[in-house]
Amino acid sequence: MLTSIPSYVQRSPREACGNQPSLLTYIGTVVPSTVDARLPTPPLLSADVALFLDLDGTLLEIAATPGGVAVGDDLRALLARLSERLDGAVALVSGRPIAQLDRLLHPLRLCAAGQHGLEWRGADGLLHHHAAPVVPPDLLDALQAFVTAHPGTILEPKGASVALHYRSRPEAGHAASAAVTALADDQPGAWDVLHGKMVVELRPAGVHKGVGIARLLHGAPFADRVPVFAGDDWTDEDGFDTVNELAGIAIGVGMRRHTRARYGLADVPAVRAWLARSAAALGTTGGTA
Repeated sequence: MLTSIPSYVQRSPREACGNQPSLLTYIGTVVPSTVDARLPTPPLLSADVALFLDLDGTLLEIAATPGGVAVGDDLRALLARLSERLDGAVALVSGRPIAQLDRLLHPLRLCAAGQHGLEWRGADGLLHHHAAPVVPPDLLDALQAFVTAHPGTILEPKGASVALHYRSRPEAGHAASAAVTALADDQPGAWDVLHGKMVVELRPAGVHKGVGIARLLHGAPFADRVPVFAGDDWTDEDGFDTVNELAGIAIGVGMRRHTRARYGLADVPAVRAWLARSAAALGTTGGTA
């Protein structure tokens, strides 16, 4: 069982990227839904794993707007079945707030880490928050001014973090990145800038999905299990680092090269098919070899 958040989990995104290409290289591009041929297909889940899953781009196709997604009964039933067969050791790890995840999955209520690790909820049902202030109004005003000047972009305040989406205005990607980066640079050490698929986010420094996963691994039913994490974006790389350091299974979904994931699945349907096969195997054998 983890007794403290490991030092490697506390690295900033820039430290974690090491010698990888600049994220700016990928701004304004759509990552193709093909897997680097070097990444093998992950094994089916065994009964001793703790399963962590990103939502958008991993379990659900990415929509044009954050509110444009919907969870079908088939996915809800699959997640419920996996949670039952893994004794509750299934959690969503998302950039969305946990309240949004609950609304999307209702009536299913899973353990979760939301806002890239800024909040988390374990099996006890208690919602915990990282000690971070809400995004200040002047910063939100500056980002809203950007949205007003660039129709088609969308501002998504999340409380302690904020996202600027440009999926409907991809040509605004570089300008969006520059605007968010400039705001972060005005307060050195306070904020991290996070680039995802057609989105750039501002979050408190030092908090990321790897932190969220590590926090959940502190307690039941996740402790003393092998961590498995599937994600599709740059925002998931810190989670891959945490899982790799713990000798777990990091799965890139539709990933480009330079990912730290060690296994790969091609797209959302491939993820769901792999999860369904795993659930079936767990149901008939109680686990896989």
